[in-house]
Amino acid sequence: MKKGIIVASFGTSYEKARKLSIESIENRIKEKYKDYLVLRAFTSQMIIEKLKKRDNYIVNNIKDALDEMKFNGIKDIYIQPLHIIPGHEYEKIQKQVKIFLNQNKDYSIKIGKPLLYDDKDYKKVVRGLGLLALKPDEAIIFMGHGTDHEADKSYEKLEKTFKEEGYENVFVATVEGKNALEDIIPILKDREIEKIILRPFMLVAGDHAINDMASKEEDSWRSILEREGFIVEPILQGLGEVKAIQDIYLEHLQYILNKESI
Repeated sequence: MKKGIIVASFGTSYEKARKLSIESIENRIKEKYKDYLVLRAFTSQMIIEKLKKRDNYIVNNIKDALDEMKFNGIKDIYIQPLHIIPGHEYEKIQKQVKIFLNQNKDYSIKIGKPLLYDDKDYKKVVRGLGLLALKPDEAIIFMGHGTDHEADKSYEKLEKTFKEEGYENVFVATVEGKNALEDIIPILKDREIEKIILRPFMLVAGDHAINDMASKEEDSWRSILEREGFIVEPILQGLGEVKAIQDIYLEHLQYILNKESI
């Protein structure tokens, strides 16, 4: 085994979400690239520490995964991030790879693109989600994570792509970004929307989806919208569970596997 693949995600502390989204993609990669050593890495050290303390469940960070590749004598390494946008977590991977390469100059490491990177990715994602036609009084709101990174504009671009593909009543709001749920509510009322389907635009249906989006806690998106008089149907499905989304990640990996070393 002379080559290796690191499948890197932010991570989750929810076992069910991990199995449905992260492991399902990892298993497809292991099945397709049987001659490669495939390792998992999380970029959230907080989640890594939580899993270790709570469950005695060990997950590598990027440095650990690279060190494991080195231990196994693998010098050709491919990292496929399962992140949504090229934000802070994606840059964290790039920085850790740069540090490793400075200390191991005879290694070749290529990093794949996150889900939303090129213009064509946006269309593939929108089409891949296979949304059913909505009634005139229905809307879908996707919950993205959001960020203070400039890549936060990706969510605005995503919503624009939904509109271009004919989904006029599909919206994208974020927990920590510029696009707030409160900004969408007046538009929904103006369009006389009665029912809203809430879905996470995140790799896993984890903490944000379960608590911030779908729960009956006072400040959840579901509760906020219900107080505004809407009928709300939350759907707890991470993007990593959708085969067409998995396909995009695999395409990004295939691209760096085919590409000559830079």
